Amino acid sequence: QLQASGGGLVQAGGSLRLSCAPSGPGRIFSSHIVGWFRQAPGKEREFVAGVRWGRHSTYYSDSAKGRFTISKDGAKNTVDLQMNSLKPEDTAVYFCASGASQFGTTRAADFGSWGQGTLVTVSS
Repeated sequence: QLQASGGGLVQAGGSLRLSCAPSGPGRIFSSHIVGWFRQAPGKEREFVAGVRWGRHSTYYSDSAKGRFTISKDGAKNTVDLQMNSLKPEDTAVYFCASGASQFGTTRAADFGSWGQGTLVTVSS
């Protein structure tokens, strides 16, 4: 199980930093790929960004590229998503997920472990 945090209400153009950590003491990310997804009301869950835990290679959706940065912190055992230049269309519940083995995958079905989600609301 994963735990996502850091969501909130922000004005368009602002920034938020989301954090994802395994729940439970002493647990570490064991999968190759950790990703962030989001789901807006009435829409399907979509991929945002992914990072290979072992090598810190990253990849992004077109909508996230240039504005969002995914990073891992081995000391804190977290995967963070720094979101800048936020737009109202970024409003969604953001989920972190792990368990994928193929770098570059954007399929939610490839990720076996999910967090509960954190709400990001961007006002215009």
